Amino acid sequence: MGLTSNNVVMVSVVASVLLFGATIWLWPRLARRGVAPVLGRVGMLLVTQVSLFAAFGLFANQSFGFYGSWSDLFGTETTPGVVVNHDAPGSTRVQVTDIRKMNVPGGSAPASAGRIEKVTIKGPLSGLASAAYVYLPPEYFQPEYSRRDFPAALVLTGYPGTTEALINGLKYPQNAHKLVRGGKTQPVILVMMRPTVAPPRDTECMDVPQGPQTETFFTKDVPTAVAGHYRVGVHARNWGVIGNSTGGYCALKMAMRHPEAFSAAAGLSPSYKAPIDVTTGDLFGGSKQLERENNLMWRLDHKPAPPVSLLVSSSEHGEKNYKDTVKFVEKVKEINRRGEPTRISSIILKTGGHNFNTWKREVPGALEWLGGRVSDR
Repeated sequence: MGLTSNNVVMVSVVASVLLFGATIWLWPRLARRGVAPVLGRVGMLLVTQVSLFAAFGLFANQSFGFYGSWSDLFGTETTPGVVVNHDAPGSTRVQVTDIRKMNVPGGSAPASAGRIEKVTIKGPLSGLASAAYVYLPPEYFQPEYSRRDFPAALVLTGYPGTTEALINGLKYPQNAHKLVRGGKTQPVILVMMRPTVAPPRDTECMDVPQGPQTETFFTKDVPTAVAGHYRVGVHARNWGVIGNSTGGYCALKMAMRHPEAFSAAAGLSPSYKAPIDVTTGDLFGGSKQLERENNLMWRLDHKPAPPVSLLVSSSEHGEKNYKDTVKFVEKVKEINRRGEPTRISSIILKTGGHNFNTWKREVPGALEWLGGRVSDR
């Protein structure tokens, strides 16, 4: 059973309840003096506590998407990104591996509820491949839309994150479905992925010198592959990108550095520069200039303003990025006053930590904003 499966969580909860009950039941028998009863009490307490912590940890991991598999949890997933042999006969850049029903009323009918497809996306330019979930809105299956190309949004988790958390935790497809039904936005295809395409390394969506070419994968390979398989536009005006935490930094950075790929980007609780730590290693190959060019504040001061729309979020109390977010917004507003084309919007909460509960409050507004800034033309 997988680390994030409901069965694993339920088994751990049931086991902890049974062990707790067994401890209560057996405690009178162990309440004697002597080495054996003392060891019995210590053992029962230890096993019960471990089971409770395990159940809580498994539930928290399923809810917040910290680790996607047992190998991810124990650090045994060290295989680098897959090198794609794109010259192989019959190969395709998007391979559908599973189909899921939507968890909404009428979920068994794609023309009413939409559909989620699990796919593998292969990138010939980057030499990388990664799994993704693609949400296709109900309109995609309706006859009157059969000749229409849809706008699309790349949706990224944080690090390490799991792609399933975008569906089960932040409920991106369910929110998109509800917003369209309420007439608040247009139907948009969502391409949901984790930024960790070369596990376990956190590449911060960089083309790492002599390393994984993650930026190329997301800005070139993914849009081209998706547009070649689904009815999706191929221009920047047809594409947006949204993410939380590390995914938020990736979203803003890729739109600012590649306005030819994305016309709009939403960063929920983003950072504004890449960290350097044990999970990232040396992302810049020792180049200070490359490091500066991936610092979003530096770009606003030293690079031409790109023709993109940006959305950032933070909280006055609970988010460490609040001051930087205010500074970022003010810098872009100054750019606006000079008549340059970058545009900025924000979601600022009174309170909210760096967690899923906060992002759940921001996702509907961010999706509505993004849907108003990507085009199907």
